[in-house]
Amino acid sequence: MPRVGLVLGAGGVVGQAYHAGVLAALEHDYDWDPRTAEVIVGTSAGSITGSLLRSGVPAGDLAAWTVRAPLTDEGRLLAEMFGDTHPELEPFRARDLVLRRPRLPGPRMVLHAVRRPREFRPLTAAASLVAPGRHDIVEQLAALGQADSWPTGELWINAVRRHDGRHVVFGRDGGEDVPLHLAVAASCSVPGYFAPVRIGRDTYVDGGAHSPTNADLLAGRDLDLVIVVSPMSGPAGFSRDVYGASRWHSARLAAREVATLRLQGTPVVVFRPGRAEQEAMGNDFLSAQSVDRIVQESFLAAGAHAAASPLRDIMGRRGALAS
Repeated sequence: MPRVGLVLGAGGVVGQAYHAGVLAALEHDYDWDPRTAEVIVGTSAGSITGSLLRSGVPAGDLAAWTVRAPLTDEGRLLAEMFGDTHPELEPFRARDLVLRRPRLPGPRMVLHAVRRPREFRPLTAAASLVAPGRHDIVEQLAALGQADSWPTGELWINAVRRHDGRHVVFGRDGGEDVPLHLAVAASCSVPGYFAPVRIGRDTYVDGGAHSPTNADLLAGRDLDLVIVVSPMSGPAGFSRDVYGASRWHSARLAAREVATLRLQGTPVVVFRPGRAEQEAMGNDFLSAQSVDRIVQESFLAAGAHAAASPLRDIMGRRGALAS
């Protein structure tokens, strides 16, 4: 089997549904099990999907649970953890982020900007300064505590340390000592919506504040293929509304990271929502109302996209590996 790196990007509840559809399509069409990826990079919603894969949940069951279809024996862990209902969260309103007074940057953030200007990202710092949200992401993800030991397969979970705005990668940077559910919660703590997550003496916010994908973490790895699933990326072109601008920015960052990998000679296949998937996803990334349709649209689109990509040559059609 080829050595595959799997990058699962941010995207909230709708992003998880997008992950499920894409991964189920790859599992079905190429007989490839995403759980066997050499390394999984998860950001925000991607950290949840990656943790479930590393806990033994098949990609097909992620999709089945989302559309309320029967689960396999391996997938029953999902029902044990989360039951058969999708989370009901208050709508995310971007205007709430600007109506609440942010905190001022502390001395450690200023030092980080001065000492390592190339690593410092103003937008990341700004996200870490947003006033804490009212919702508790740790409570929302308490079920992951049932599988709280860090998995044996490589799982890198991205977050942003709040006091200095620095990007932290749990699982790569000694994160095995951090409880898995807290690392995932930190990665999912959307600034201004969820409260920051405390781990030890520090607090953390969503890893998507640094990058919705963080695919360039795999630069230097000896991989045959990197698969990037980026729910927050959008089609080319700039939109005037905040949601379209966010998708444009996400796609731009992902393109830079993918270019870094390709310059090193690593084949990369990127899955991002097209028009039909974006229409199903809507603008509230925390809404579960259309997850069934998102899985269906992403499953069909991913199959068509993969067939015209390097996946066809690297991994072969379903059954080709056994022939």
